Amino acid sequence: MATNDQVDLALLEALADDPRATVVALSERLRMSRNTVQARMARLEQCGAFLSYERSISTRALGYPIEALVSVVLRQPDLPRIAAELATIPEVLQAQGLSGQVDLMVRVVARDTQHLFAIDAQILAIDGVERTETSLIMDEVIPQRVKPLLRQGRDAS
Repeated sequence: MATNDQVDLALLEALADDPRATVVALSERLRMSRNTVQARMARLEQCGAFLSYERSISTRALGYPIEALVSVVLRQPDLPRIAAELATIPEVLQAQGLSGQVDLMVRVVARDTQHLFAIDAQILAIDGVERTETSLIMDEVIPQRVKPLLRQGRDAS
């Protein structure tokens, strides 16, 4: 998906500004026909440019004010099964495979520190998990973003 032109980049930047923008709103903002915007959106979707259409929901609002990253060291052959078991834990929001000394980085939420302790114990109890290390997330310093990359791509073109 590295072959984005100025129109694609402008469309993606407009969506980064307003992820809920309609095709009509995008066409007005970008001064393009609705058909052009619709066709570009369909092509970008087919190329995998869009991740999830799931609305971001605050876990704090759901009663989970604690967020942590759990570093997991595991037996490599067991990774697919361990990932499947992690996915059954509702408090596991995300897990990423890593290179290096840690195999997985698991983002979890908890109601309080006792709950976090129980979640960590649940992860550690999965057969094949050898060790975990939990770090509390104190604050989000830089939120998930793509606009700087879009601007860089637009400026390079």
